[in-house]
Amino acid sequence: MAGGPIGYAVIDVETTGLRPSWHDRIIEIGIVHTDTAGQVTGEWSTLVNPERDLGPQSVHGISASDIRHAPAFKEIAGTLVALLRDRIPVAHNLRFDSGFLHHEFTRIGVPIPPLHDLGVCTMTEARRFLPDAPRNLAGCCAMADIPLDGRHDALIDARAAARLLRHYLDLTHPASPWPVTLRSAATTTWPVLDDTGTAWVRRGVSAERENHFLARILDRLPQTAQPVRAEPYLALLDQVLLDHHISAAEADALVELAASLDLGRADLERLHRDYLTAVAGAALADGIITDAERHELELVARLLRMSPMAVEEALKEAAVSASAPVPRFQLRPGDLIVFTGEMDGGRETWERRARQAGYQPHANVTKKVRLLVAADPDSLSGKARKARAYGIPIVTPDAFSRMLG
Repeated sequence: MAGGPIGYAVIDVETTGLRPSWHDRIIEIGIVHTDTAGQVTGEWSTLVNPERDLGPQSVHGISASDIRHAPAFKEIAGTLVALLRDRIPVAHNLRFDSGFLHHEFTRIGVPIPPLHDLGVCTMTEARRFLPDAPRNLAGCCAMADIPLDGRHDALIDARAAARLLRHYLDLTHPASPWPVTLRSAATTTWPVLDDTGTAWVRRGVSAERENHFLARILDRLPQTAQPVRAEPYLALLDQVLLDHHISAAEADALVELAASLDLGRADLERLHRDYLTAVAGAALADGIITDAERHELELVARLLRMSPMAVEEALKEAAVSASAPVPRFQLRPGDLIVFTGEMDGGRETWERRARQAGYQPHANVTKKVRLLVAADPDSLSGKARKARAYGIPIVTPDAFSRMLG
């Protein structure tokens, strides 16, 4: 999407919230280029790492595991300038999108032209071209018979707004609805920034790029797993499996710890068998394996990529021999628990449940905190970053609910 005649740059951004003045940030940008007649000539989109939590993920649907691979805004600033220069900015609610772009450029010390004053807002122009339509993007698209599937994806919304722009242009063809605006695009001064050509990072990238953590462990000659080396790994593994999920950040932590302990893949496979056998032994302590206990054993085996027979083998081994104890994480009455992220029912509801169970909700992560409950276990919030630094387990609300039960 480089070069070309003067035309339009249709923009959409997804954000952590509604107000940059409240420290909300851009987390996804989509840009569609069209010529002066509204014909699409190219498109570009990427996730953006806001270096904070992602806000209402139920709205925008962006996961922290994907954001981990995304560039920070300063890394794409030059690309954005190249995409916007000599073009009329367009957006559905241009004041919102341009406000966030202005804020992001200001944060990195780069002033840009006032996009809202120079551009076209398809929401505002709907009064002229679609007087009976609702003002939201979906309503305008429905009135103009424009398909809109998968809203709150920046590129999908930018494509829809570009079709809406084309609809407006067709209604006034061959005249331009905004001749003065079109001419001013060529004379607008933009800052000089290098276009680094940063690669696109789209949704779903974590599933494409991240192998199971065991596949990232080096093959080494198997060694005898001495307790001094095995115990910290097993302790971390137990924390990771608390919520029956291995997040991207937790997988990285397991790989990093295994490397620091000089553990190869064969060592880890043996330690995983030991861990599963110890869990099976704990389940057998009362002489009965409940459906819930068997389900947990099967889930642990799947998460660790063990064979379907691993659970039966672990149960048999646990029944005939006393397995070596492994460190297990347990909450104690009075433990401090911190919550972060947008949770169903609101954070206050979860804090009340914690108090009822005998724990103490805490505002900030300190070394005395025992557990962080995060809406997204890969959260980039300051609380999550501090918890990882302190080795504090991070679990989902669902996992915390199971712990309470």
